Amino acid sequence: MSIRIDENKCVGCFQCISVCPGSLIKERDGKAFVKYPRDCWGCVSCVKECRAAAIEFYLGADIGGNGGTMNVSYEGDILHWNITKNDGTVMVIDVNSKNSNKY
Repeated sequence: MSIRIDENKCVGCFQCISVCPGSLIKERDGKAFVKYPRDCWGCVSCVKECRAAAIEFYLGADIGGNGGTMNVSYEGDILHWNITKNDGTVMVIDVNSKNSNKY
């Protein structure tokens, strides 16, 4: 599993640092970065917390992703799970955050 942080999108809120259970995300020059992305556990906590959609989770073949990526963007209470397939097509799954932990 691995993540990628786009420093051009990172706004320096560091929410990702506070939720990473492996303490893999660090701060450098006011931006978040991960020194060893392959050490990522794949929990996607950082991806869900990133309001700037600056963190992408690599969807490897082992979980059916075949090289795609996933990030999350927000619109009010709606979370948009943006899945970009390796052919460039995008699939969006919308989740209402008020109901996301209901079940």
